[in-house]
Amino acid sequence: MSTLALDPSALLGRLYISLWIPAALLTAALLLKLPTIIRLWRDPLLRAVGGVLLFASTVFVCCMPSVIHRMNVLTGVPNFAAPLCYSLIAANSGAGLLFIVTWRNGLPERSAVTRRATRWIVSGYAVVIAALWVLFALADVPVERVRDLDTYYARTPFMREEILLYLLAHTVACALSARLIWNWARDRGLDAWLRWGLRLLGGGYALSLLYDAAKVTAVAARWLGRDPDWLSTNLAPPVASLSAILLAAGFILPHAGQALHERYRVRLAHHRLGPLYRVLRSATGAGPRFSLRAPAELRLTRRETYIRDALLPLARHVDPELTERAYAAARALGHPAARARALSAAVGVLDAIENGSGGGTAGGSAPASLLRDIASISSALRRPKAVATVRALATATPARGVRVPE
Repeated sequence: MSTLALDPSALLGRLYISLWIPAALLTAALLLKLPTIIRLWRDPLLRAVGGVLLFASTVFVCCMPSVIHRMNVLTGVPNFAAPLCYSLIAANSGAGLLFIVTWRNGLPERSAVTRRATRWIVSGYAVVIAALWVLFALADVPVERVRDLDTYYARTPFMREEILLYLLAHTVACALSARLIWNWARDRGLDAWLRWGLRLLGGGYALSLLYDAAKVTAVAARWLGRDPDWLSTNLAPPVASLSAILLAAGFILPHAGQALHERYRVRLAHHRLGPLYRVLRSATGAGPRFSLRAPAELRLTRRETYIRDALLPLARHVDPELTERAYAAARALGHPAARARALSAAVGVLDAIENGSGGGTAGGSAPASLLRDIASISSALRRPKAVATVRALATATPARGVRVPE
């Protein structure tokens, strides 16, 4: 068996994930949300998610060894970056917990539970951050450590307490957040995108707890005179990176997924109106203004408006007896009632376009019915053979008192 297989430190060293990766993903998540945050700045939840993503990306940037060294050099204080990074981690933990509580229970001005939780979270983590700086000022940490400070100073008075305090604050926030999220994710009434987003968030917070466990175990081992520093320096960083990736995806997915789903729905509706639009355009010789730069919602509105405007003058030329026979023919061919109604309306529209005369607007082809059912009529026109078969049978069959249901 190779030495690498027996040495967890060496194995985890090969699995190292650069902190730039979660920092970049969190920044990308923030940039994706930024237009919506700016447009709807008065929405507290959007501001909160923007703040959480900004805080989280700042944590990973500031906790990079090269950045830690630069901060220490600029301030002239060895390990000055330690209380700063610990404070950012604590602040991000509290901000994430506060966001989830608000997201789950409603805005503070609407929920007494949220108001109480907000006060406890803000005051609690403010005290933690203040205590971190006081403990650092009391500690004697003259040797700069950019990667293994937690274990190197694990037995140093005051610094020992500082390390435990930030880990405790982070663990409490992650444990509470994970519990709230998993309880929420079991709600059967959730949107699918939100459910998957919550699962990713829950996984991210679960990995954060693994990060805390690795750090605490390494620190406690130092107290006992042992030296498993690989838990803190090799295991914890990639776990934190994976956690951040899941958290970024969890924040993005519900919003981006719903937006993509809505865009898909609009484009699909526009596409489904294509057959009826082309039939009417060939009959009228004109269509709506078209622009590739126009938003999908605007193109759909223009197409719907054009179809209804074109159907209004056609409605008075629709032969109600023909549509009744077409409906009976479609039902006789085995089509369900809704499909038969759409096929009969399609037959009536085609007949009105070709003949330009006929009965009035009585019966199943009243203007309201035509304007309401444009999607189903267009869907029927997508199968010209079925329409032709129904029309041929309706033309050859006399009416027998069958009415097209509204």
